[in-house]
Amino acid sequence: MNRPDWFQAEEALQQIQVIGSDRNELVNIIGHVEGLNCIGTGTDAAVFTYDGLPQYAFKMYSDHALDKLENEKQVYEQLKGLPYFPTYYGSGRNILVISFEAGDTLLECLEKGIPVPEQVMLDVDEAREAVRSRGLNPRDIHLKNVILQNGRGKVIDVSEYIQDGNDNRWEHLVWAYHNIYPRIKGTPISPRMLQTIKWGYNQLDQANIKLDDLSKKANRLFSKFMK
Repeated sequence: MNRPDWFQAEEALQQIQVIGSDRNELVNIIGHVEGLNCIGTGTDAAVFTYDGLPQYAFKMYSDHALDKLENEKQVYEQLKGLPYFPTYYGSGRNILVISFEAGDTLLECLEKGIPVPEQVMLDVDEAREAVRSRGLNPRDIHLKNVILQNGRGKVIDVSEYIQDGNDNRWEHLVWAYHNIYPRIKGTPISPRMLQTIKWGYNQLDQANIKLDDLSKKANRLFSKFMK
């Protein structure tokens, strides 16, 4: 039986370590291999590309989070065929292999002042409905998990779809898109400002805050920004 071509990257990937912690901090990466490029880190895993196989992205989990790899593998198998998400190709002991998806995340669009068309928001809404139709729960959809790709939206992290509950993060982003974003569309926002917004948002009871309260807090913050 022939092995998939992405196995060519496995030797390089196994020469590095992705180290997690119990404190919900970003993983650390130990080691360096020529041709292997880290394009993102999270609290459970890091994502790499490999120069010889640019069509793939390799999500490498820390030993702390191997159970989450199995959960994400299960989710991708259930989402097979949906165009709103990366294509799943396979997995190793601590590696998930998916298609590399080019484009700026919504966070990067804010930093660069790249206008985000409403079609992106509509695409994510459709993606969420499709996820529910497959018996999963679309949650943890935020600025870093959606990319702008040829004028359309694509969701690039499905790791929490096996969990229960609604964190309301997407609902809050939709509200902000219609009520706040028109005032700043096309204007680059500094990472420091975005970090301040993130910090303020994380202080809220996100699952229970009313949109009226969110509106008041957001308007106070952005009125300072726009001065």
